[in-house]
Amino acid sequence: MSHIPSKAEILEWIEQNPTLTAKRDIAKAFGIKGAARIDLKRVLKELEAEGQLEKRKKTYQDPDRLPPVSVLLVTGPDRDGDLFAKPLEWLGEGVEPQVLVIPRASDPALGEGDRILARLTLIKGEDHHYEARLIRRIGTNPKRMLGVFRKTAEGGRIVPIDKGADREWQVAGDATHGARDGELVEAEQAGPKGRMGLPRARIVERLGDPSAPKAVSLIAIHQHGIPDAFPDDVIAEADAAKPLGLEGREDLRDLPFVTIDPSDARDHDDACFAHADEDPKNEGGHILWVAIADVAAYVTPGSALDREARKRGNSTYFPDRVVPMLPDRLSGDLCSLHEGVPRACIAVRMQLDSHGQKLSHGFHRGLMRSQASLNYEEVQAAVDGAPNDRTGPLLETVIKPLYAAYGALVTARGQRQPLDLDLPERRIELDKEGRVTSVNFKDRLDAHRLIEEFMVLANVAAAQTLIAKKTPLLFRVHEEPSPEKLDALRETAAASGYTLAKGQVLKTAHLNKLLNDAAGSDEAELINISTLRSMTQAYYSPNNLGHFGLALGQYGHFTSPIRRYADLIVHRALIAAHGWGKDGLSLYDIETLEETGAHISDTERRSMVAERDTTDRYLAAFLSERVGNEFTGRVSGVARFGAFVKLDETGADGLIPMRSLGREYFHFDREAGTLMGSDTGLTIGIGQRVTVRLAEAAPVTGGIALELLSVEGDKIPQGRQSPAGRSPKRRGVKAKRKADKVKRKVKRTRR
Repeated sequence: MSHIPSKAEILEWIEQNPTLTAKRDIAKAFGIKGAARIDLKRVLKELEAEGQLEKRKKTYQDPDRLPPVSVLLVTGPDRDGDLFAKPLEWLGEGVEPQVLVIPRASDPALGEGDRILARLTLIKGEDHHYEARLIRRIGTNPKRMLGVFRKTAEGGRIVPIDKGADREWQVAGDATHGARDGELVEAEQAGPKGRMGLPRARIVERLGDPSAPKAVSLIAIHQHGIPDAFPDDVIAEADAAKPLGLEGREDLRDLPFVTIDPSDARDHDDACFAHADEDPKNEGGHILWVAIADVAAYVTPGSALDREARKRGNSTYFPDRVVPMLPDRLSGDLCSLHEGVPRACIAVRMQLDSHGQKLSHGFHRGLMRSQASLNYEEVQAAVDGAPNDRTGPLLETVIKPLYAAYGALVTARGQRQPLDLDLPERRIELDKEGRVTSVNFKDRLDAHRLIEEFMVLANVAAAQTLIAKKTPLLFRVHEEPSPEKLDALRETAAASGYTLAKGQVLKTAHLNKLLNDAAGSDEAELINISTLRSMTQAYYSPNNLGHFGLALGQYGHFTSPIRRYADLIVHRALIAAHGWGKDGLSLYDIETLEETGAHISDTERRSMVAERDTTDRYLAAFLSERVGNEFTGRVSGVARFGAFVKLDETGADGLIPMRSLGREYFHFDREAGTLMGSDTGLTIGIGQRVTVRLAEAAPVTGGIALELLSVEGDKIPQGRQSPAGRSPKRRGVKAKRKADKVKRKVKRTRR
């Protein structure tokens, strides 16, 4: 899956597409829709505040028009006291129009954050594009910010914690909510600018010490608007739930299911069991069972639990906590497949041949009992010859048959050729107080791959069954990369000495060949990251467009209904398709499938960004005590304002600002992915090995600044100071000529 674009990726797009720089253009280019636009807007504002982007007015001869009656958001008065607003839903191609609100004497007072329904008149020859007359006010949505409260004699100020926000807010003495100096607070704007030209605010929530380790994920939760408190009616429904018995279910308690999860797993929503197929017609074949918690039996359509689960869309995981989709009574108890406890489930029995091809499958609504709750490390150790007291008794009868079935699936995977990226996953270790003790890369064991392959196969079986039964569902869709992104990947590969096939229908096998060619080389990480960036964003949809990355034609998420609403929808679809009860898909579920798919795709992206921001802050906190130390890394991105470096030790991403590279002018070549010094000829490019010094690590914002010491083992030369009167523009021209000369030389060499 791809991600909300980084600052470097956004700047690269703008540099490459100078006529498509509106927020809508950028959102469209990266497949960003719905609520995810909020995160994009935040990143753009950070870039603007950092001086990396400049927002300019543009004039178009034929601008797109707003409807004559539109919903507007009041943005506040300007210096002259004129009240302006902007459309809440602007879908045009050009710059977002400005609307001047013309109040009548009888109109209520309007302020920043008010939402209004207004009648518009197109205006020409003015700074604004429309004039608006109020029809009615439809509500308020004041701006909110997260920051550190600083007490003053008149009340206080709020210093923002966002990297790109530098404007403080002023708080009156009667609006501090009792906040203490230095506390982390959430505030909302309470009116136009007050004294000192600062916007006025009122504190709505006190969040404690911002430097406390446990505040890191709390900041992300509030910053991204992730619901973290369950309403009373939701808790009441969860608390009233009871364990389910055999009524209407098959008895699967004698099957030796086991769960295999991380050692710190907060829930257990899947279990598996395998044995050799006794059918003589399927010699060397396997029977594989995958059982999933029957969440649909507890979270029924239209209930308070259902409404809240849909609102959240998914659980969000941080190093120190989880914000669950369902209350703990369900996610940690009744819907968790604990060892030795009967639990309701929906299970799929799959028949595999000796080569891992699925011959048949069938779904069952049953009652199971897990024989053991195991973790990946102990299962792998048992197979490798070091069983413990828990895995020893299960080795021959349970664990080895699971690995035998997995071995067959590896053969089938090799034929299918799903995308095989090698991107190590970071693991942040915390102590009891929430401080980072270490940052390591997770080991990828066969035990991990075994569960992944089993879950993929179960997801395929669910989609195939529902397609065959003509039952609506939400597919997990992953479309193939765009031609533009593929061209960028080809350029990166070519610059590293590799080739990506062109002129044929792209398959994951082509990408895997590129990845395999680069495996073990210095460019391996660069090729893997570039391949990942070329991928489109996966999403949920009632329309089956296939899953490119997994090389599958039908794919629907079925295996994690505790933490993903999409899986709950698939469970309800299976219940309806098999006639298992009244808790299947409702008419409302069916009618709103597309809307639900778009919504939970947005909540998934929201969680991804929040988790990434939290990781950045933890890494910055971990490195903050090592400012001045030297680190090795690799250049992972280049932009007009500097170079990004991924550090070897922690995988943290830091920025080498342009200002730290010396006094010379650096020319940014987007196509070549380089920065070239005008005086020294120093060239910095993606993939280069570098040594850097940690200049700054800010835990509150997650920002990491680096100083470049050497490139590919060579110390960087110091650019000479520009003579008096020498124009920086002329130096830029000189650098560009050098870059063009190098480019021509490279092109001749490639021929």
